[in-house]
Amino acid sequence: MSGLPSVDPTTASAFTTATGLEITEVTGTRVAGHVDLGPGHHTPWGIVHGGVYCAIVESAASVGASAAVADRGQFAVGVSNQTDFLRPMTAGRLDVLAEPIQQGRTLQLWTVTLTRAEDGKIVARGQMRLQNVPLRGA
Repeated sequence: MSGLPSVDPTTASAFTTATGLEITEVTGTRVAGHVDLGPGHHTPWGIVHGGVYCAIVESAASVGASAAVADRGQFAVGVSNQTDFLRPMTAGRLDVLAEPIQQGRTLQLWTVTLTRAEDGKIVARGQMRLQNVPLRGA
């Protein structure tokens, strides 16, 4: 991730680390990765908490959107997160794919799809609006 500060955005905080998201590819137009879900991600009723999906959507879109503007001395911050939960899940691997819909001078719009690895079914999908802001010291 050339141009970004020397912070790994996937492990920069305990919160982000707790989602278990592992990013395997980052460009300004694509972020790919996966997460292995299990009991640590559950609601009291035994299914994965929707907030986990929201956090993964925001993390993946933020990393890609920031990579897209890093050469301009900027990074991207979320201003809107719309995540739809399509089917419940208790455990297993989700593949994560984030791609931009629109990338402008001040705002970006990204879509993120969380797909069950075992059968290719979409578990959740999200859309993130992000604002491009200057890096401190840039």
